[in-house]
Amino acid sequence: MKPIVLTASTDMELALLVEQLGGAPLAGLGHLKAWRAAAPSGAGEVILAVTGIGKVNAACAATLVVERCAPRLLINTGCGGAMAGSGLVVGDLAVASAECFPEEGVQTPQGWRGLDLIGIPAAVRGDARIFNEVPLAAGAAHQALELARREGYRVALGPFHTVSTCSGTAEHGTELARRYPGICENMEGAALAQVAFIYDIPFLEVRGISNLVEDRDLSRWNLKLAVTEVQKFLIKFLQFYSSSS
Repeated sequence: MKPIVLTASTDMELALLVEQLGGAPLAGLGHLKAWRAAAPSGAGEVILAVTGIGKVNAACAATLVVERCAPRLLINTGCGGAMAGSGLVVGDLAVASAECFPEEGVQTPQGWRGLDLIGIPAAVRGDARIFNEVPLAAGAAHQALELARREGYRVALGPFHTVSTCSGTAEHGTELARRYPGICENMEGAALAQVAFIYDIPFLEVRGISNLVEDRDLSRWNLKLAVTEVQKFLIKFLQFYSSSS
């Protein structure tokens, strides 16, 4: 059976999963720090890998694990910022229905425009072309949403933004939301989603909310709560998905 590959940008965002799943260090994935573990239900294995921060690291890592591991599902996790209007607060979960690059495009005299103005798609697979928005397979996302609700988590489903410049002001977050709707801001997800799109592999992204997209105030952040809650959920999801897939 093909493995499930689960990625995050930092060790902290995978530490609980590695511990609870009994992950053993895995060699053979190039520069990536990785572990192998049995799926909680005993159905196949889970490979956990640290990508590093940002889109370039994420795309590099995703390509490497897809080429070498041929996963049946690619999952990205970690912390994220809740965008205005999402209804999310610190400690909640966010599940991606789509991913978006809200910064890639052209600044024109009439304002910002997306990659479709250039006319060159960011990725092509068969007849499908994507520009700024990367569609995700609905199946895994809806399974995650339903399970989270059943387990009593506060959770929302919606589009995510992947940025190079984090929104440290409410004004910046509002500007990006005017370009594309979104509920959660992060720095890696769309890059992983684009690689999954190219290889036609189902992709799931679930993040714990560590902060709000507002004028930056670290006293209101809780990274530990965010990454703990989402990892605890993903342990449940791996058991559920393995037994239902």
